[in-house]
Amino acid sequence: MIPRTIFSEEHNIFRESVRRFYEEHITPYHAQWEKDGQISREAWREAGRQGLLCMPIPEEYGGLGADKLYSIIMMEEQARAGASGPGFGLHSEIVAPYILHYGTEEQKKKYLPKLATGEMIGAIAMTEPGAGSDLQGIKTRAIRDGDEYVINGSKTFITNGFMSDLVIVVTKTDPEAGAKGTSLFLVEAGTKGFAKGKNLEKLGLKAQDTAELFFDDVRVPASSMLGGEGQGFFCLMKELAWERLQIAIGATATMEAILDETIEYTKERKAFGRSIMDFQNTKFKLAELKTEVQIARVFVDKCIEEVLKGELEVPTAAMAKYWCSDLENKLIDECLQLHGGYGYMWEYRVARAYADARIQRIYGGANEIMKEIISRSL
Repeated sequence: MIPRTIFSEEHNIFRESVRRFYEEHITPYHAQWEKDGQISREAWREAGRQGLLCMPIPEEYGGLGADKLYSIIMMEEQARAGASGPGFGLHSEIVAPYILHYGTEEQKKKYLPKLATGEMIGAIAMTEPGAGSDLQGIKTRAIRDGDEYVINGSKTFITNGFMSDLVIVVTKTDPEAGAKGTSLFLVEAGTKGFAKGKNLEKLGLKAQDTAELFFDDVRVPASSMLGGEGQGFFCLMKELAWERLQIAIGATATMEAILDETIEYTKERKAFGRSIMDFQNTKFKLAELKTEVQIARVFVDKCIEEVLKGELEVPTAAMAKYWCSDLENKLIDECLQLHGGYGYMWEYRVARAYADARIQRIYGGANEIMKEIISRSL
């Protein structure tokens, strides 16, 4: 197979420590967390103690000042472990960077160290009951009242929402201004008028807390605005390429893990007196899947190189997100079929992966939206 060349020996050593973290502190508890609908706060704190949260954040704000490859290793090892519960990626690679890139010095010093230790859990509230991929269609309002803003509205499908301590809320400050009327606010849990709905029951990602959030005359100081009035949509667009590549990174690592497990299963499982692997249909199907995963791996690693240089283009990220998530669903379906009836049993990882993967084609912008973005570059 084509060797990966983007990681140094230091990165590889770090990968082993991350793998141990998941083996010791996440995997043994994940089945219970699936029943609970959320992971434990202790898991967040342990990740913080080991320096695994907000790693690229500068040291002056509590991070490690590490390059993005360390974060990518964290994502890949989480996917390899099948640990769909922890919302570490969104917390560390979406919420924290928004504050770092667009926050005031006061906001950075106040929140980033607590996010890095796991003392605070971060979320971002974009999606609304009537607005999914259409960010310009949001209805949540923030109206200026002296030195404060008053926020009213609701959000849904918010990852880390139920456990969140700090939420970046996407609002409309000027509904008549289109994209220029969108603004972001930092809202802390416990703020009067800010309420969390019940943890949502989902098809997959059962250990990942996902909630509705409600804002009823929530008053926040003007200083809680992130990035300036009317700048919210542009902040969101600047970060979306990296956010979408993260989905492709997780999808590719998951495919590799599921395919490896399926190859081993077909070698061990017997049917009609011989291993399933001995059947031509099995060998040919696995050969096809192995080829497609290799293509995905080379493409995603090239995209990683581009993002490290700050040159990843929006259409390319959209290609990676749509193609890898589509392929992930196809591959897991094929692997489940090769497991036969056992593949449908929740105790088998392929069954859980089958349920978890379906959302990949929807969140981060539905794959149909990705095709629209790509088509605009033609």
